[in-house]
Amino acid sequence: MKFVPKIIFIIFASALALPEFFISAQGEFAEICDINNIEKSCSSIEPTQCRQLLEKCDQYYKEESARIGQDLSKTEKEKQTLQNKVSSLRKQIQNLEYQIYQSNLMIGDLSVQIKDTELSIGKTSLHIEDIKDRLSLVIRKINEEDQRTLIEIMLAEGMSEFFDNLASYESLSFETQELLANIKSLKNTLESQKQALDSNKDDLEDQVYLQTLQKKQNSELKTQQEYYLKITEEEYQKQLKEKQEIEKVAAQIRSRLFELIGVPEGGIEFGKAVEIAQYVERATGVRAAFLLSILAQESMRYGKIGENVGQCYLQNINTGDGTRIQTGAASIRTMNPTRDVPVFLEIIRELNQAKGLVRDHLRTPVSCWITAYSGGKPYGWGGAMGPAQFIPSTWVKYKTRILGIMGSLPDPWDIKDAFLAAALYLKDLGAENNEFKAAMKYFSGSSWTWLEEQAYGKPVIERAKQYQEEINLLSQ
Repeated sequence: MKFVPKIIFIIFASALALPEFFISAQGEFAEICDINNIEKSCSSIEPTQCRQLLEKCDQYYKEESARIGQDLSKTEKEKQTLQNKVSSLRKQIQNLEYQIYQSNLMIGDLSVQIKDTELSIGKTSLHIEDIKDRLSLVIRKINEEDQRTLIEIMLAEGMSEFFDNLASYESLSFETQELLANIKSLKNTLESQKQALDSNKDDLEDQVYLQTLQKKQNSELKTQQEYYLKITEEEYQKQLKEKQEIEKVAAQIRSRLFELIGVPEGGIEFGKAVEIAQYVERATGVRAAFLLSILAQESMRYGKIGENVGQCYLQNINTGDGTRIQTGAASIRTMNPTRDVPVFLEIIRELNQAKGLVRDHLRTPVSCWITAYSGGKPYGWGGAMGPAQFIPSTWVKYKTRILGIMGSLPDPWDIKDAFLAAALYLKDLGAENNEFKAAMKYFSGSSWTWLEEQAYGKPVIERAKQYQEEINLLSQ
């Protein structure tokens, strides 16, 4: 990454003080907000200015991510449209191939019929010629008889034989002429049939020609659409890669912001908690005062949020039973053995491996089973982890989302990760529209009692009002 001249930092410092000028400097943000350049800049300016720089760059990358997200959505729609067109053309081509195949079969059948008809016409013509020859012989015989005188005929044949021959010739002539007429009619019919078959064949051949032409045009259009689809897919992948790179840098900036806040181990004072909660509010939309009130309800002790992260240790991974940290007394139902224990063990293993920790699952504080609302009867389980008191099976549902925002494996015992996880969970529970309902769902799930409302929901809402007043004073 190339070195950023000092003048850029001067421009940016001015931008922080003058919002109007800051807007005009937007074109330089890609360079100013490069993570390496941010580190160089923060090494030469005050921590407060560094934090302002990080917050501005965080906002810049958030806007860039949103912009690219819109482009991705648009490109994806274009890609889907092209995919639909290519699919439609492919089906049209396939349908035309079927039609051409069917038409060629019909043409073949018509060709056979035409050939058969031509043979029939040929045979009929020969039959007609034969009858014509026979008829000519009869006519010739009659003509010959007509040339003889009556006396010659009578002397040669006798009167009776003469009349018999004459009747025979006349009868033969009539029958022959009638047969000839029928055969000629048959020939005409066959010739008309052949003409109709030829016409149908010509029509089908014309249809096949047009279908073949349409198939060719569709194939060319399909090839063109596939080319555009390829270009669109390349653009989509390019935009996707750009968005991933921006989100990666944004995660580094968020992580750097949290580092700058400097959260100590063992809980934080209200002022530090406000800083984290306000940042999380910008990231999630969940009101900072409400988030702080939830976390105070879950883990405040000695005036510090995150101080109380559980009073029990898990001891038996098969039954889920544990012991109380302060007294060593047995504590039943410390963690659900089927739903949460395997997840809990995997969380510990992943964190130890990724962060070089040596956390012991049998010496990691978790919440005890609460009997206050059950009358001492078996009801629910303990096992909630960290400042936000997440049940292991719930935490893993948010692990990937936190990783995407922060860029590192989230830790339920890290107060910064806990703040973000709690806000995401509350957002999903509808905190932006109904904080009381979200608080009760956070505590007890989809249903709760009046007693639980009085002991948890009501104090959370009242404390949130108080916190909001204190935040307003800090902002003045």
